[in-house]
Amino acid sequence: MEALRWAMESMLQHSTCQSFGTDCKDLIAMINEPHAWPSFATELERIETLKICFPDLKITHIPRAQNQISGFLARTARSFHRVLYFIGCSIPV
Repeated sequence: MEALRWAMESMLQHSTCQSFGTDCKDLIAMINEPHAWPSFATELERIETLKICFPDLKITHIPRAQNQISGFLARTARSFHRVLYFIGCSIPV
């Protein structure tokens, strides 16, 4: 959820992208039904606030097997000893 919040905040500053992808089905369920996840209420409130800035927001489930590039980037970023920023936006054809 922290990664989604970061991506949404970054997109507000750098892009007009309205679509996000995740390999976590629970994250999508949390976004769609925040009241069903009271343990995450604080984090979900921030996401709800950010959703206002994305009128056409779409969060899509992408199976991990089809998300190899993002996985590689995440593993590589963890090995760095400094802050790494990456924002990617793909436009479906």
